[in-house]
Amino acid sequence: MGSALPLGDPAPSDGALPDDLVVEPGAPFSVYLHVPFCRVRCGYCDFNTYTATELRGARQDTYAEEVGREIDLSVGVLSARGALRPASTVFFGGGTPTLLPPGDLARMLDGVRSSFGLTPQAEITVEANPDTLDQSVADRLADAGVTRVSIGMQSAVAHVLAALDRTHDPANVATAVSAARAAGIAVSLDLIYGAPGETEADWQRSLDTAIALAPDHISAYALIIEEGTKLARQIRRGEVAEPDDDLQAAMYEAADAALAEAGYAWYEVSNWARRPEDRSRHNLAYWRGDDWWGYGPGAHSHIAGLRWWNVKHPAAYAQRLAAGESPAAGRERPDEASRELESVLLRTRIAEGFPIDELAARSRPAVAGLIADGLVEGPAAVRGRIVLTLRGRLLADAVVRALTS
Repeated sequence: MGSALPLGDPAPSDGALPDDLVVEPGAPFSVYLHVPFCRVRCGYCDFNTYTATELRGARQDTYAEEVGREIDLSVGVLSARGALRPASTVFFGGGTPTLLPPGDLARMLDGVRSSFGLTPQAEITVEANPDTLDQSVADRLADAGVTRVSIGMQSAVAHVLAALDRTHDPANVATAVSAARAAGIAVSLDLIYGAPGETEADWQRSLDTAIALAPDHISAYALIIEEGTKLARQIRRGEVAEPDDDLQAAMYEAADAALAEAGYAWYEVSNWARRPEDRSRHNLAYWRGDDWWGYGPGAHSHIAGLRWWNVKHPAAYAQRLAAGESPAAGRERPDEASRELESVLLRTRIAEGFPIDELAARSRPAVAGLIADGLVEGPAAVRGRIVLTLRGRLLADAVVRALTS
């Protein structure tokens, strides 16, 4: 059911922003819509998701209405500060958003559109399980205004999917891609590497299969063992092997080479796109520190340096909103040093890099050492910006520690 919520300060019941918070009316604004429902729980997943037996009074058929209530609340909060602005990206994540009827997703998107408006050429993404995206669903999503789907392929190899507790039919990935394309929707495929028992040959097969489907965008994520998951318990009991760091590094390099050869350009540690316009603009908004409001149980939001998060369980979420209260469980406002650390952590992940002149003076001496070690490109080569090289991407944590020590 997801990892624990962060510690933080109490959030006001009306959701009001602090009086001294300076919100830029023209700053980019994004919307995240969390759909916390799944048919089964994958063994590696610690997202805030719920199967039918875990809902305990919450209902899927009223969920779009509940999100609509939070949208109404957010409009009041932002209007009071003169910070109501159109959304440039909207992202339906989960969970499995396509477990809801397309009409419910359309209602949620209509709520955003009517309350905030959408910028011209706004990016509207829906995450989808391959088994839940057929031509009828794709057509209805396109009619609602969805421009992009992110399909959870994960692997093309049956035993790797089984190790991850993924239940979809691998053949349905091609069907889902074809349906999205026929509906005029851009396609991203999500892959995971480093699962128990996965070999380099298995991973290459998944890469080759994904590339052959010619999506606009590919994400490739290393499997991370999260505490509290089924997979973590299996590893602790010795039932499966822990992921091998060296093997995962080799798999990453194989992905970078294969995707580059196929015409995909790297633009973030785990993401490649055919063209600049195929990049995930929603995720770029996170990495650049833009403003966004996250709707749904357990969703996180960020406005002008203030972060908050909603109560986790769908039933508690619904109860708060039915009572006319904000679903926010807590919030925090990091200090300047913490914000710099976070900005370095996020912005060095993307191809545009982090401007060296934005670093605090205490951090700048570390840059020369990183360049000497080959972990970042030299300032002259990247016009004064820190950009992680291939090896640096694999060692991102060490880079951040060096830059902020």
